[in-house]
Amino acid sequence: MDEEILAVIEVSPLRRAFGIAVLVCFGAVLIYVALATPPAPGWQLFLIAVGGLSLWMADRMRRATAQRLELTATALRDDAGLRIVEIADIAGLERGTFAFKPSNGFVIRTRSGAARHWRPGLWWRLGRRVGVGGVTSAPQTKAMAQIIEAMLLERGEG
Repeated sequence: MDEEILAVIEVSPLRRAFGIAVLVCFGAVLIYVALATPPAPGWQLFLIAVGGLSLWMADRMRRATAQRLELTATALRDDAGLRIVEIADIAGLERGTFAFKPSNGFVIRTRSGAARHWRPGLWWRLGRRVGVGGVTSAPQTKAMAQIIEAMLLERGEG
């Protein structure tokens, strides 16, 4: 953890609060509708389940967005020390308009796959792809993506 930090992505308090509030309101409305005007029992159970899932997601997002992402010369990691992707394992980066990427973010393609992982609103990993973004700041994610692209070009793989 003594490495020099080249770039940081933090979630602003306003974006964080808005994202969490949307999920909480959605969950609360679904549960309210299911209990105040009960539809058929199957639909009522469905509404309660989706409402509960939304509240659970809000809590996951609350925990995930309390962290920040740090880029060093060797890895992209969170501030707790979890190494998300090693720089040496990066095969490419996608951040174009039509790329399948998180909002305000980018996708890193890696050479080797890894276990699925997800921090709602901050980053996700699915196989050989790592998505960074969500409720993050666009200028911070753009700067990090540009630094990673420069590292790839320096390595001769851009």
